[in-house]
Amino acid sequence: MLTFSKFVTKYAKAIVGIWVILFIVMAFFAIQLPSKLQGDGFFVKDDHIETINELANTFGTPAKTIFVLFEHKTDEEITAILKNLEQIEEIEEILSPVGIEALQKDDFAYAMLNFGTEVTDYFPIVDEIRELLANEEGISITGEPVISKDINVASQKDLMQAEAIGMPIAIIVLLLAFGTVVASLLPVIIGAATVIVAFGVLSFLSDTVNLSIFVLNIVPMLGLALSIDFALLFINRYREERATTSIEEAVQIAIRTAGRSIIFSALCVMIGLGAMVVIKVEIFQNIALGGSLVVLLAIISGLTLLPASITLLGDRLNKWRLFRVKPSTSKWQKFAAFVMRRPVFIIFIALILLSIAMLPIKDIKLTIPSTDSLPASYESRQTYDKMSEVFGLGNEATVYLLAERVDGWEDEAGLQKMYEIQEKLSAEKLVKNVNSMFTTAQIDSVDMWQQAITNPESPSYLEMTRDYYVQGNKMYMSFNLDANGASSEAQDFVRKWKDKDLGVEFTLAGQSKFNQEIFDEIADKIGFALVIIMITTFIILMIAFRSILIPLKAIIMNIIGLGSTFGILVYIFQYGHFGIEAGTIVLIIPVIVFCLVFGLSMDYEVFLISRIQEEYLNGSDNTKATVDGLVSTSKIITSAALIMIVITGAFAFTDVMPVKQIGVGIAIAVAIDATIIRLMLVPSLMKLLGDWNWWLPFKKK
Repeated sequence: MLTFSKFVTKYAKAIVGIWVILFIVMAFFAIQLPSKLQGDGFFVKDDHIETINELANTFGTPAKTIFVLFEHKTDEEITAILKNLEQIEEIEEILSPVGIEALQKDDFAYAMLNFGTEVTDYFPIVDEIRELLANEEGISITGEPVISKDINVASQKDLMQAEAIGMPIAIIVLLLAFGTVVASLLPVIIGAATVIVAFGVLSFLSDTVNLSIFVLNIVPMLGLALSIDFALLFINRYREERATTSIEEAVQIAIRTAGRSIIFSALCVMIGLGAMVVIKVEIFQNIALGGSLVVLLAIISGLTLLPASITLLGDRLNKWRLFRVKPSTSKWQKFAAFVMRRPVFIIFIALILLSIAMLPIKDIKLTIPSTDSLPASYESRQTYDKMSEVFGLGNEATVYLLAERVDGWEDEAGLQKMYEIQEKLSAEKLVKNVNSMFTTAQIDSVDMWQQAITNPESPSYLEMTRDYYVQGNKMYMSFNLDANGASSEAQDFVRKWKDKDLGVEFTLAGQSKFNQEIFDEIADKIGFALVIIMITTFIILMIAFRSILIPLKAIIMNIIGLGSTFGILVYIFQYGHFGIEAGTIVLIIPVIVFCLVFGLSMDYEVFLISRIQEEYLNGSDNTKATVDGLVSTSKIITSAALIMIVITGAFAFTDVMPVKQIGVGIAIAVAIDATIIRLMLVPSLMKLLGDWNWWLPFKKK
């Protein structure tokens, strides 16, 4: 680090110049990113998506559908409106409600706009449909492509709203920490540069990787919070050193000390993010990619742009002083002395508080978000809710079964196998009805089908029915479950059926299958991801602090703190408190919050323990080193945590529910970690364990 620190101060102008050019170039690409983001990231490459694509390509079933809801419209008006929509080339089929009773009820009717697998970008199509229907009253649209589009729009609004709330408060916290305008604005500038460059790189990557719209919120949430936290730590250390040495020397010392802490803490965050890669759900892959990228850039900017800028600014870093920050060491000295005198009492109180917060976890209910991700003010959400109320949309789960038989399905053995599968499904209590070649033709046996199809006088619709359900060696049938597609009953059903031995190769598809695949992928891989996080974090902290107990304590306390966080999330979002309607916890939240916060909380562990270790290695005994470390870092940890809390917590005021829950979850976890854990539990345990804190087998004296 010595050579690197000298390089940064020597070429400070060139480093700042390179960053300015990089910022300008990447800003051009960053503004294009929102238009390249598609979907909510709930995608796993498994039977569901492959079966849906095969059904669309082989049997002509729609890959996706947009619903058009009509209210108080005559048949003539509906026909004219749908005729106008025919000019949209991407629409493969328009199913009109005219003459179809199932698509009409009371004053409502709905049409279906079906699309094939060749359509990949639905956002322009949704815009075109809305433009064509703009002057029509009593008409609205919904469906997965429309909801996805609206979530994209809402996410962009949420980002601006969160920044409008969080950034001014973050600047105020920085002003209280530094007292000068320049020193307070520099971390914000560093954070903005980091996020813009990350967005620019992601814009390039979006051409080859599918990126979820939630990347738009996660990347700036992480990038701004971490960059500002790193800058806060760095500037604080620089100022300490500047009091006794030159500008360049102070910057170099800060790089070697605070820079080392930044690297280790960022590595812990990247481990938490990177571990999500093992879960093959698109949103986790996206967050791992986008999050790791912005954290890496936060390290680079924190160790190059920030120190280079400070070198060029020199003592102008203290320009435009609003007030002089008074040292608060005496208050923290008293607090540290109190903790050191009563470590057992402090540990007892802290664990009681954390245990109480954990209690609601027993009631946690996890669901995959759908339309409820959107606020009720969006038309697509209102339309979906209205269709659910009037037509029961979503009340029954439709499941598709696609089977393949080497010898085809039209011989007697094939027909017998098809009928056998149909009867097995019909015998299931949860199955409401089965739609197959036999049921559609209203034929009750294989013999009756063979007699009817070979009769020269048999109606032509029998052949049409056969071709509808059978193509070559492939056959499909659909069936409705008397359960919502998002219910655990529907998921249990497809989980049981996917492993059945039907005598032929088959796959299932439908909302319940989609949900089952997401749930099972997370359940199967989350343990592996957590093991990766804990083992690698343990190794990194062991190397950083040359200790066994310090990383072990950090991991255990992190788990306890996160357990308390999840309990509070259930209390707020599931029980319904603080003005939030009672609901459920989004399935991905525990995974994302755990992986993110497990790394983020290590920031404060590294900040605190690094300073304690520094004092310990300089000759202080364990107790004095702990007190001095706590006193010197408590203010900076508190300020850093406040910034993290306001930047992530600002997303509590946003509209998209998964983003709201992630923001609130991170803010709560950081608040618990920076107060109860880092300022109470850590120093108390350091006191109790004494020199054993620094024990490492085979460590050289």
